[in-house]
Amino acid sequence: MRILVVEDDDGVAAAVVDALVARGHGVVRAARAAEVPGLRPGAELVLLDLTLPDGDGLEVLRDLRRASDVPVLVLTARSTERDVVRGLRSGADDYLVKPIRLAELLARIDAVTRRAAARGGVPEVVEVEDLRVDLAARRVSVAGAELTLTGKEYDILAALARRAGVAVSRQQVLDEVWGDATVAVSRALDVHLASLRTKLARPGLLSTVRGFGYRLGR
Repeated sequence: MRILVVEDDDGVAAAVVDALVARGHGVVRAARAAEVPGLRPGAELVLLDLTLPDGDGLEVLRDLRRASDVPVLVLTARSTERDVVRGLRSGADDYLVKPIRLAELLARIDAVTRRAAARGGVPEVVEVEDLRVDLAARRVSVAGAELTLTGKEYDILAALARRAGVAVSRQQVLDEVWGDATVAVSRALDVHLASLRTKLARPGLLSTVRGFGYRLGR
């Protein structure tokens, strides 16, 4: 996923950017409000500080909302109830108070992304290179040849296809496919993924994002 980080504090920005890149995301950083309009196109999520050296982050948020429906997660030291309410009413999808805990930030990003996908809907057919996943018919083909997948193999592939090109957490796949994350289920995921990769016969198409999860597509 392409993420725009709007943060003027170099230390905070570096920690956030490193964590996002380690999870397979593409990241662009803006340190000033004036940079946001030029960097916004193409961003699939915005992480926005409200205290910027050249402007109020709330006004940046309102401008983003007027121009786009891109999900926005506010990261700020402003922690009063009034601040939180103003941020959410100005169009933020979520509001996280500093100091930031990176694990929580990554979980919040997952949640915001899921809600945005649900609002925007998912195409009935997803195509990645020569892989075609018909989500409505539950049919999968590679280079025009239909594949025979087990129910779980298909469900895993569908969970990733709905977010093609985006890093999807292992926990999210477990939740969607099994609804439970016991040790046995977690091991079963590895077995089904190995079988799915073999059947796809497209090395690199279904990749592991180390320490996070998986991504369908390059």
